[in-house]
Amino acid sequence: MSVQPHGKSVARAIRAALLEADPRAKAMAARAVARDWRLGRLEFAFDAAMPDLPARPAQPELLPPSRMPKRGRGGSERARIALWHAITHIEFSAIDLALDAAGRFGAELGGEFVSDFLAVAADEAMHFALLSRRLEAMGSFYGALPAHAGLWDAAYETRHDAAARLAVVPMVLEARGLDVTPPTIARLKEQGDEAGRRILERILDDEIRHVGLGSKHFFALCERRGEEPENHWKTLVIRHFRGSIKPPFNDSARLSAGLSRSLYAGIAL
Repeated sequence: MSVQPHGKSVARAIRAALLEADPRAKAMAARAVARDWRLGRLEFAFDAAMPDLPARPAQPELLPPSRMPKRGRGGSERARIALWHAITHIEFSAIDLALDAAGRFGAELGGEFVSDFLAVAADEAMHFALLSRRLEAMGSFYGALPAHAGLWDAAYETRHDAAARLAVVPMVLEARGLDVTPPTIARLKEQGDEAGRRILERILDDEIRHVGLGSKHFFALCERRGEEPENHWKTLVIRHFRGSIKPPFNDSARLSAGLSRSLYAGIAL
């Protein structure tokens, strides 16, 4: 990729986006960084450290997962808003996860890695924009309900090692979305929520690709380091992932994303 020799560094642009607290402004900044990198306006230089914690808006209130209120069951408006708010928060957090991966590990993993994860950040920003508008159409907004910081906790836990980050974030946390999204899409279809169904189908298609990028770079990194990928993945997940890997699995979507059944079956509950 050709870059301007004395332009702004990609690391500084990523850091600035991570330190943007306003949700809409962060989404726009992520898309701008991805566009500027793609157009060769940013230098492949890593002269700025990534923050340990990205900037956050005052709302939503962030709670430990154990203190999160129950969403409720059924098709009540309150339960529906809680569901969409939770999905919106996941996509907002995913912007920071993708930006941080590109900025923290790009110097080691190279320009293709930076390109891939900045493209992921731009996708997550687009998802967040779609979901924010969805919440507003329902009479709510992002920040109206509490959320949890578990996704960033996983990023912080793996900040020291690119292989650990790839093993846990795309290949465990994001892969879980491949399992849980299709049943949600089916429920929306039953409820006649065509607009919501289309949003989640778009997100699912993108997330299969995102998990696939994480898998691709994990396997390539293992090859460079001389590690056997499946055993190394399992070791890293056991060491760094605080949750559990539970079925049911969307095996076909996972396989499309480069995750074989043999990879995760050995440590699934």
